Amino acid sequence: MADKNRDSEKAIIVEGLVKNFEVVEKKQGIIGAFSSLISPNKKIVKAIKGINFSIDRGELIGFIGPNGAGKTTTLKILSGLIYPTSGFTQVAGFNPWDRKPEFLKEISLVMGQKNQLWWDLPAIETFELNRVIYELSKSAYKKSLNELVSLLEVGKLLNTQVRRLSLGQRMRLELVAALLHRPKVLFFDEPTIGLDLVAQQRMREFIAEYNRRYKATIILTSHNMGDLVDLAKRVIVIDKGRLLFDGEFSELVDNFAKEKIIKVFFSKGIDIKSLETIGKVKKLDFPNVVLSVARTTAAVAAAELLQNFPVGDLTIEEEPIEEIIRKVFRSGKVIKGRKNTK
Repeated sequence: MADKNRDSEKAIIVEGLVKNFEVVEKKQGIIGAFSSLISPNKKIVKAIKGINFSIDRGELIGFIGPNGAGKTTTLKILSGLIYPTSGFTQVAGFNPWDRKPEFLKEISLVMGQKNQLWWDLPAIETFELNRVIYELSKSAYKKSLNELVSLLEVGKLLNTQVRRLSLGQRMRLELVAALLHRPKVLFFDEPTIGLDLVAQQRMREFIAEYNRRYKATIILTSHNMGDLVDLAKRVIVIDKGRLLFDGEFSELVDNFAKEKIIKVFFSKGIDIKSLETIGKVKKLDFPNVVLSVARTTAAVAAAELLQNFPVGDLTIEEEPIEEIIRKVFRSGKVIKGRKNTK
């Protein structure tokens, strides 16, 4: 059980969280389908397997994992949409599954592929409805609306029928609808999915600014590594319902980024096989070659290339973040970070 003396400092506390789903195994063919209806064969799917973490008030963290890892299930439990099988969970001082009105006014769940705006009406109509639902005074509603409209630059879109908007425009207006009541805890589930690069960057800038301005606690799930690099200093990595890592993003990189990338442009022809004594050839598009070398020997490898080969240009880079995350998932091991060292 959580230390109650520390509860006031924590926006979210999760201890021993477990969620199991009972599913019916479907048999093939018509006979099999009838058999499943008459005498269903049920099995238990363990979606969340006793995870623990806590998040300070005002903290913005990345919550990452492959499809089916348990991310969305966890967010739905924290927002009170589904019940856990067991474990202790507290969000903004409430038990989420009680679904008290006071709790619902403290949180918001934004899912990149779910809409709350009325498709055939202008967005301002949904905003007015939300004002009533969240019991906002007209003055508080107007102040919040004006600030969000300004931050997201959507003033000219308020009276446009939602179906006529682009995806990026619609997502910005979805944010206004979700944040009108100034929630203190935000759950963003793939907020940049489907957006173009410009819209993605605008979304990231808004999330960072909202976190800074209102000291909101934010959990962000994303498969877009740009979201994590730009926004999250701390990340929680989950896979197959287990928590693999909880700590600073830099710690994750230190644990798994064992190599560096050397990109070379050669001014003359060379024997490509001779490069294998220096590092692993990752990409060959002569005269451009990409090598992977141990990060501890990167400087030596670069010096050897410059001394023994006709190098026109050379750069040393870190491994792509995407590759580092893939290594975490492939390892399947719990990596002790600053937050989960116990």
